[in-house]
Amino acid sequence: MKKLSILAASFAAIVFAACGNKTAQNTESADSVVKSFEQEQIEASIKMHVDSLASEIGKLKMVPFLQSDGNGGIQLTKEEKQVKPDYLLDPASTENATVLSEKYRLLSALDVDRRVAKLYEMPTEDYDKAITKLAADINDPSFKTLDNEGSVSETTQTLYDEMEKNGRLNYFWQLAAASLVEQLYLANQNSEKYLSTFTDEAAANTTFRIVLILDALKRLSQYDPEIAPVAEALAPLEVLNATTVSELKSQIAEAKDKINAAREALVK
Repeated sequence: MKKLSILAASFAAIVFAACGNKTAQNTESADSVVKSFEQEQIEASIKMHVDSLASEIGKLKMVPFLQSDGNGGIQLTKEEKQVKPDYLLDPASTENATVLSEKYRLLSALDVDRRVAKLYEMPTEDYDKAITKLAADINDPSFKTLDNEGSVSETTQTLYDEMEKNGRLNYFWQLAAASLVEQLYLANQNSEKYLSTFTDEAAANTTFRIVLILDALKRLSQYDPEIAPVAEALAPLEVLNATTVSELKSQIAEAKDKINAAREALVK
């Protein structure tokens, strides 16, 4: 009897443990479902918000000194064109880009610099080759939507929609970040000339672009660790909040080191 009692007790303990373990598993499974649902809700909320940010940024015009002459862009004299800028990215820097995010950012920055090279009537063959190579390496079908006048450095709604459709939404913001930083960097090299065609509205739009891009990067970094360093690199540029041309000139001059550091971080 005593032996049977011990066996019965042991069996009861095993059954209890099994039931307890099954209950624990069910609880963990339920928690996992709740967490998964909550994560989906968070990501859906972030997606909705960055969609609205992209819509806003798509309404902003490219900075005046990168627009064509016939569209109010900057015009250089023959003398000015003879002094070639030595601050543009070297097209050979494509060799430094090893991961996809780096290639996207460098592609955008080189596209901005190619426009400035054309402005000074510099040869652009090396830029064309570097950009073509990066685009081929990236192999993003979204780029097929760009017309002959469009470029990856222009953060249009069309480009965003295509990149979102092709699962490249996060890379859109990396393109936008690199383009913005490169434009700010260039403006600092010769602010008197590059900002000469700016209006107060253009100045305000430039700093508003910073707000939009940084907001998107911060939100996306909540579930994309790869984009977090980009958000960190741009964070110091929050000090740029100009609403007039004169304010923008003084602010980008004061933030020169911050802009240079952001550029170094994004397009090494």
